[in-house]
Amino acid sequence: MKARGFSLFPFRPLSTEKRWVLPMVFSTIFTIFLVVTSLNLGLLSSFHAIFFNPSMKNASYVEFSAAPPPPPPLPRLAYFVSGSKGDLDRLWRTLRAIYHPRNLYVVHLDLESPAAERWELASRVANDTVFAGAGNVHVIAKANMVTYRGPTMVANTLHACAILLKKSKDWDWFINLSASDYPLMTQDDILHTFSSLPRNLNFLEHTSRLGWKEGQRAKPLIIDPGLYMSKKSDVFWATQRRELPTAFKLYTGSAWMALTREFVEFCVWGWDNLPRTLLMYYANFISSPEGYFQTVICNAPEFKHTVVNHDLHYISWDTPPKQHPHTLGLDDVGKMIGSNAPFARKFNRDDPVLDKIDAELLGRVNGSYVPGAWCEGSLSCSEVGDPSRLQPGPGAERLARLMNRIVSPGCLV
Repeated sequence: MKARGFSLFPFRPLSTEKRWVLPMVFSTIFTIFLVVTSLNLGLLSSFHAIFFNPSMKNASYVEFSAAPPPPPPLPRLAYFVSGSKGDLDRLWRTLRAIYHPRNLYVVHLDLESPAAERWELASRVANDTVFAGAGNVHVIAKANMVTYRGPTMVANTLHACAILLKKSKDWDWFINLSASDYPLMTQDDILHTFSSLPRNLNFLEHTSRLGWKEGQRAKPLIIDPGLYMSKKSDVFWATQRRELPTAFKLYTGSAWMALTREFVEFCVWGWDNLPRTLLMYYANFISSPEGYFQTVICNAPEFKHTVVNHDLHYISWDTPPKQHPHTLGLDDVGKMIGSNAPFARKFNRDDPVLDKIDAELLGRVNGSYVPGAWCEGSLSCSEVGDPSRLQPGPGAERLARLMNRIVSPGCLV
């Protein structure tokens, strides 16, 4: 009966052999996939050669090339314009001379100014149709006491920086001006030139060679009454003196600057303790606005290589410099233009030189805005057009020459 166990299907062992067929098929498919993938570029190249061969008659083809990178977006400037008692009209003149709907502005008359002047400034801003339409001019309603030789000016500047950061983070450079400053070129000129600059450059005049300032400013101790009094008075001098610090290196320079938003955030938000430490140190330092920001940036490893040693101003100083620079007049116009600087200081109220700058450099007439490509309306710049349109003029060429000369970042020792 063993014959009954004999199978009528002599090829039944094939069912056992099928066990390796499926793995073999998958292995073959996977190998083909790898080969095709490795030859992908070659296949695509052959495909392009077959279907996009320029030698083929009546063939239409498209050449693929990398598109050029888009131009960087236009910069946006954040201005802080400050003044004191009697500065209402010239602050207003400076504000309108530097106005552009693309920028952001904070203006401030300090606590020494009469309340009527501060109210008038706020009223003018609110009732200006261009300002109201663009919504980019803000008045510090709660005035600060500023003594100018003490730390209250630094505190006032940091306050303005904080307001600008709160209003918008969409700006590139912070520029501080006083009511006695005035532009030497249009905002179209400045924005056009700044659009080609790296956005990490900070413009601060600075040096670590203190010279006479070591004995007359760094070592004396002062108390600024503006920190706790509501009326302006000069600083108090302490009899004790101090030695130079060893934890950080002191720098000095100009109180006027153009700072990047990133560095302003570093100073205001204070994720590093350096800005706070130096703010406390400079609380007893004479003329602290001429050293605080320089010392912060040149002691911060992440920013010290971004500093350009220029304050973007034409200023005429004595040697050695005194507390205030020379007052500029008509005889200084040639030097101002030759400096290629975008701003100058300091000017007397309604000096004829300002009218000359308006007529010959800014194209500004009858107290209007400085003409730019943004201007529209039946009257000169009575309406805001496209803020991204620029019409640079000779001022842009001058500023470009200045930048070619000064842009060499790094703190000087």
